[in-house]
Amino acid sequence: MQHTFPTQDAQTLIRLALDEDIRTGDWTSLWTLPANQIQTAILTAKEDGVVAGMPVIELVFDELKCNYKGSDVKIKIFAKDGDSVKTGDKIAEITGETKTLLSGERVMLNFLQQLSGVASITNMFATALKSGKTKVLDTRKTIPGFRTLQKYAVLVGGGSNHRMGLWDMILVKDNHIAASGGVLKAFEAVKRQNTQNLKVEIEVERLEQLKLLLGQGVDRIMLDNMDNETMKEAIRIVRKNNDPAELEASGNMTLERAKEIADMGLDFISVGALTHSVKALDISMKIRTTQ
Repeated sequence: MQHTFPTQDAQTLIRLALDEDIRTGDWTSLWTLPANQIQTAILTAKEDGVVAGMPVIELVFDELKCNYKGSDVKIKIFAKDGDSVKTGDKIAEITGETKTLLSGERVMLNFLQQLSGVASITNMFATALKSGKTKVLDTRKTIPGFRTLQKYAVLVGGGSNHRMGLWDMILVKDNHIAASGGVLKAFEAVKRQNTQNLKVEIEVERLEQLKLLLGQGVDRIMLDNMDNETMKEAIRIVRKNNDPAELEASGNMTLERAKEIADMGLDFISVGALTHSVKALDISMKIRTTQ
């Protein structure tokens, strides 16, 4: 399945990253490397995982050429976004002036490693859930400014996206409920004002709250921080009452737990760790002389 890479957002972030890194000049490369030296850089996976963010390679070197006097480069891609790679697999080759390759190295790798890390952990969760219908969702716990890229990487890894932000879906959480006087009052207030017909999800922490929402027309109910037995009972209650609401579980969603609840009948689990504390996939860049 093809997913659209957020090129415009990536370009904005790449400009910021290169300005942060280069500023007045990459003096180490400029002062140590022969003028016009041409070499090839090899990108290699240093651990198993799923690749995401490969379009960043071309975008980084385009920006270097336009604004930092970088040379033209030739790029050969050996692994596309969504491909699984093994330790030692060659991901790409980039040929150009050595100083250009080294000026772009860190920014390029920072993007590739972070996004590939997101795709890799997402794929682990998607694999753990394969025996059932449950899909893994991301959250809004993203690096500021990187949300569209991280959510793209989730899709590449086999997951699904929750709402993009506060603007495209209603999610009534515990603080909304406490401040508005309860789950029903919160939902009724949303229904009165939801002229945009946004999808509405309500978070519940107790079965008593869940029962109040039955038959009310809630699109999705989030079972927050419930243990497995309580979640099973929540699912039974909703299905017994023929309520069509989707069910999402959230809170302490580890890989081990995902395997345990894969066959419960949940529609979704949401996992903040896909983006907020992801381990970058180890990818290296090494120079190979061509002339």
